[in-house]
Amino acid sequence: MSSTPAGQIPPDHTEAQEMTLIEHLLELRNRLLRIVLAVVICFAAIYPFANDLYLLVSEPLRELLPVGQTMIATDITSPFFAPLKLALVLSVFAAIPYILYQIWSFIAPGLYAHEKRLAFPLLASSVVLFYLGAAFAYFVVFPLVFGFFTSIGPEGVVELPDISSYLNFVLKMFFAFGVAFEIPIATILLILTGATTPADLAAKRPYIVVVCFIVGMLLTPPDVISQTLLALPMWLLFEVGIIFGRLAQRPTNTDDTAEHPNSSAE
Repeated sequence: MSSTPAGQIPPDHTEAQEMTLIEHLLELRNRLLRIVLAVVICFAAIYPFANDLYLLVSEPLRELLPVGQTMIATDITSPFFAPLKLALVLSVFAAIPYILYQIWSFIAPGLYAHEKRLAFPLLASSVVLFYLGAAFAYFVVFPLVFGFFTSIGPEGVVELPDISSYLNFVLKMFFAFGVAFEIPIATILLILTGATTPADLAAKRPYIVVVCFIVGMLLTPPDVISQTLLALPMWLLFEVGIIFGRLAQRPTNTDDTAEHPNSSAE
């Protein structure tokens, strides 16, 4: 007799259940090797344009520097390692869809049908939101933040930003805004897993707003502009997560009823 509850669609992984631990580890190894190979391929395609990409990434700051001033390299190896590091990080960013696909392919056999219907859209949405967060940082946040920093310096001080320091700063901002834009996905997952409800989250809205500003303070430079530019989108995305969480809850309950037609009889 099957241990699956009556009326529930069992996981479509009969063969996967019979796999040994070694076979699972081998599959995991193969998935990881494919991920590494994808990153290497992306890196091979991106690295020849590493210097041009660095110029593109540094443009929001360079165009605000006074005439005659430019960026400098304080370390003799910076002109080589800064573009190299940027190319490597961009390779990972570019390979994110394939990386998530490999993760999905590894865990999908162990999911129920209704879980698959939710998991794949959430994975796809998480990729899009991460890219949107990075784009928001580049096109909206960087011009405002760099404009603020370049305008408050004391007179007589020449601004010569170091290329490595600048790269570390922008990568941190890309990551911070990319992760912050994942808030709707995290909110929906919390609702769907039953950890909380839309009503509970809505009731805790004042605390969430405070947390958003605290996170913005910790992840951005010590100025009100960048802190606010991160905190406000986080709050708005939290509200979006609540809205979609309410919408996702209803079909999930309907599906559960359909998958458990005898639940009322029990």
